[in-house]
Amino acid sequence: MFAKLKQSSQLFKLTYRTCQPIQISSKNYGVVTSEKDDLFLRRDKTSKAMKAYIDRAQQHDEFMQKQREEFEIGKRHLANMMGEDAILYEDQEKIDEAIQYLMPSALYDKRARPMMKPPEKVFPGRKAAEFDETGRPYSFLFYTGKPNFFQLLYDAVEHLNALNKFEDEMIRQQKTVDLAFKLELTGSEWISQNQLELKLVESIQPVEHRYFINTMNRLAEHPYSYRVKEFIEQYRKPLMNQQIIFDIPKPQLDQDGRFFITVYECLRKRARGDVTVRSPGTGKISINGQPITYFENDQSREQISPQKKYNSHCSIKRYE
Repeated sequence: MFAKLKQSSQLFKLTYRTCQPIQISSKNYGVVTSEKDDLFLRRDKTSKAMKAYIDRAQQHDEFMQKQREEFEIGKRHLANMMGEDAILYEDQEKIDEAIQYLMPSALYDKRARPMMKPPEKVFPGRKAAEFDETGRPYSFLFYTGKPNFFQLLYDAVEHLNALNKFEDEMIRQQKTVDLAFKLELTGSEWISQNQLELKLVESIQPVEHRYFINTMNRLAEHPYSYRVKEFIEQYRKPLMNQQIIFDIPKPQLDQDGRFFITVYECLRKRARGDVTVRSPGTGKISINGQPITYFENDQSREQISPQKKYNSHCSIKRYE
């Protein structure tokens, strides 16, 4: 009996030792308890380079905002100078006409002439931040070095796959393509490399621009490409359709029965000339009563020398 009590006492001591509570340290290891604490920890991880980038971006945004305000004020001043309502000058063509009227210029290069454009068209674009304050990139294509360009190709292929899927569905339903909805690209062409660079705010190589054109051609040639018409037209530019109409004078008959045409006030630098061409002729050239040797410059002689079947008479006046 005594042995059993002793054994029970030892078992109770062992159980008591194993059931003692564990002592937990009250030391704080920086556990995040709120969103503010999370934001505070993220700010501490912001590098100096990232802070400098954010400062430059803020300065650029403030500069563009100031230029935009000055542009809006300038439009109102321009309307007052023209004596018209400021609402009419929301159209850029109206602004260009007013600038051309108030400040006429004969400079050959149009980029050197006075202009008034929105600041977004005058100052070069700036890429938005591609990563957050902790340095994590937003785009999964960031490490390609040209995320905007490859995002464009990615979107084009996504559209192409969607069109292929839609085409398969139409084939299963035994439906044909309606040619009335065919995408018509006549009269336009793909934007150039420089224009694509401005649009993407990235520099690309010629081989990459060709790859872009090949990809977009595959998309545009798809039978159902009209479903992504807006996406395709973003990268097309219209071709200039100019028709120059010349007012060619009709030939007249002289006393000898020969046809002749006279053109007055022909402009050449500071010289003005009246030119008469007769047909049929012998190829003789008369310039102020002198032969072709009137011109000392060979280039001037070559411009009128091919007229071999006509008689040419020219009267030239020079204005100093």
